[in-house]
Amino acid sequence: MKTAVIGGGIAGLAAAYELARTGRPFVLYEASPRLGGIIQTIRRDGFIVECGPDSWVTEKPWAQTLVRELGLEEELISSNDHIRRTYIARHRQLIPIPDGMRMMVPGDLEALRHSPLFTQDAQLAYTRELERAAELKVSALPEGSDESVADFVRRHFGDEVTATLAAPLLAGVFGGSIQDLSVRAILPAFVKMEREYGSLVLALQQQKRSSGPAPVFTTLRSGLQTLTDSMAATLPASSIRLNTSVTALARNGAIWRVFTPLESESFDAVVLATPADVTRSLLAPLDPAFDSLLAMDASSAIVIALAFLPTDAETIQIPRGFGFLVPPANGPLVHEPQLLACTFVEQKFPHRAPPGAVLLRAFFGGDDAPRLLGRSDEELLALAHMQLSQYLGHLPEPSFTVVRRWPRSLPQYAVGHLTKMNLLASRLRSLPGLRLIGNAYHGVGLPDLIRQGREAVC
Repeated sequence: MKTAVIGGGIAGLAAAYELARTGRPFVLYEASPRLGGIIQTIRRDGFIVECGPDSWVTEKPWAQTLVRELGLEEELISSNDHIRRTYIARHRQLIPIPDGMRMMVPGDLEALRHSPLFTQDAQLAYTRELERAAELKVSALPEGSDESVADFVRRHFGDEVTATLAAPLLAGVFGGSIQDLSVRAILPAFVKMEREYGSLVLALQQQKRSSGPAPVFTTLRSGLQTLTDSMAATLPASSIRLNTSVTALARNGAIWRVFTPLESESFDAVVLATPADVTRSLLAPLDPAFDSLLAMDASSAIVIALAFLPTDAETIQIPRGFGFLVPPANGPLVHEPQLLACTFVEQKFPHRAPPGAVLLRAFFGGDDAPRLLGRSDEELLALAHMQLSQYLGHLPEPSFTVVRRWPRSLPQYAVGHLTKMNLLASRLRSLPGLRLIGNAYHGVGLPDLIRQGREAVC
């Protein structure tokens, strides 16, 4: 049985790796000149700069399992959780999120009482949420229904927590608005907590009693591209088609035909690991239903890294922690596109910069992305340098910089997303041999994409 894998990002690469590992024939088509998608690592002057994701959530096992299979166990490193702290930017100041928070849910109400991040009204809302546990359990989101993240958080904690904490946290991860994002698709663990405990605060308190501490994030010492390069190295060179776009698909009985600008080839199965827009254009001619089922918004991301050597970093005052988030419409210059978040890279992970050096990663995107993607690197760097200086004080000129644009790289899981995915799965059953994988369906993190890729060809 011969399989076509279309798309060489992490999901498609995982599918190809599993096929190669089990000795099955395949062809991997990738439109760009490299495999790995948005996973790309720059190594320069002792710095490790991630151009896309910088890690994965430790509690999801699939990435770590793959790393060990590839013999990269010694590369595994954990986040510096002993200094884990995230700040919220407000009025050009960085205010720490209280310790013990899981996203917008506190594990310790006492820690809120001394935090300048929340007014007394917000602190009272947290206390009342715990007291309303029985009521919230009765009115929990029914199985199969959905609502926006904003509505869900607002039901539990009110408007202030929704705007102050939930909005920047989710924008930093998904680049979208919590008014539109599906709570069932984005925060399934919290939906489950509500159903079991009513109060999210109570649920988190119970979980903390039953589980020990574990590092939140995991990555590779030499950068995540080591993972994708190692996966690619296991693939037969004859099975890889770089710089090759797939222009059309056709099906004749049980046989699939894949068309490229220069040729076509027959396969028994097809794994589509392309962005939703591309997948939609390939499948709509086969079945018009895919035109609506695969129609979804996607946000773009702009990553800007600034590296400061020790001699230049002496004057930079970076607070202890992992970085900061900027609530929507709360930037230093609201008429300019607004910074979403910044990571203090050398503090989040070890081995990311020379001793005494500073490495900052700034993120732009969301609604501002369309007017940023066309700007030059110089304009983007000037914008990032200016807005970072508003919060961190005067920054010298960096030793070097990296700018990456990732257009429409973050699909938006809108309210009703999981219902739509069930309809999509039902429609796919009429096309045996076809599998869809990628971040448009069931998870955006590296572990989820690796799991999808490997399971698609099992």
